[in-house]
Amino acid sequence: MPLSRRALLSTATATALVSLASPAVAAPRRRYRAAAIRHIPLQGAVNVRDLGGYLTYTGDRVRQGLVYRGDALGKLTDADLTTLSGLRLATVVDFRIPLEIQADGADRLPGGLVPVSRAVTDNGLNALIRAAIGSRDPVKQEEMLGGGRAAAFMAEVYRTFVTDADNRARFAATVRDIARPGAGPLLYHCTSGKDRTGWLSYLLLTVCGVPERYAVEDFLASNTFRAAYDAKLREGLKQAGLMQNPDLLIPMQEVRTEYLNAALAEAKTRYGSLFRFLTDGLGLEPRTLAQLQDRLVD
Repeated sequence: MPLSRRALLSTATATALVSLASPAVAAPRRRYRAAAIRHIPLQGAVNVRDLGGYLTYTGDRVRQGLVYRGDALGKLTDADLTTLSGLRLATVVDFRIPLEIQADGADRLPGGLVPVSRAVTDNGLNALIRAAIGSRDPVKQEEMLGGGRAAAFMAEVYRTFVTDADNRARFAATVRDIARPGAGPLLYHCTSGKDRTGWLSYLLLTVCGVPERYAVEDFLASNTFRAAYDAKLREGLKQAGLMQNPDLLIPMQEVRTEYLNAALAEAKTRYGSLFRFLTDGLGLEPRTLAQLQDRLVD
């Protein structure tokens, strides 16, 4: 007897969650790239994307136009607002902490949209960057960020996505919003759209049954979309005399598989598996995960 679509989805999800390190074999690499990573071009944000388009283990596809991931939306232009209006968003979730909102500005959104604030701690990342730049001292900046210290700090930031109860609750609330039957399109974002946003995107794609290889590819794509913007920022700091070696910031501007692996290892250590992290750590019922699949996988 052929499996039902729900059973196929559940099988795909189980495979993705249990075999996180396995190479993807469901479809040729070229087929995934042809439909994946749908970037939304904006003038005031560089890392807004449609999470849809990926093929799953079952050969189904993650629906487009339902879930969007992004970076800070405080500098959107009028033209950007027109573009955003075309997405017909019902909800925008802001993972930034108050310090970030104060520095970069509140979201600028189409009329009628008010962002839902769900601050996920950056574990002091922004404060560290500001302290290092503000010192103007190359020796102190090297002591704070050099010698692998910046990368180690980022790995610890990712671990807090798993260890911090408030962080887990805010990620879980957003998953429930997305899974709710009949919910409109939703966009979630942080400052750079790469760490907090990248972690949730990885989880969503994994639940949908997207092979690990391509969920990681989506995670790492932030480096491509942010490269020019981040390089310009580093050059500006150097020209202004604030940093003699602004490349010290690169480990904090980038996403790296070692950061993602730090969160995954923490989830496995504390909960035994990523599936148990979803159900026990985030408190998501299997029914909610099934609803998420039904909504997002076509």
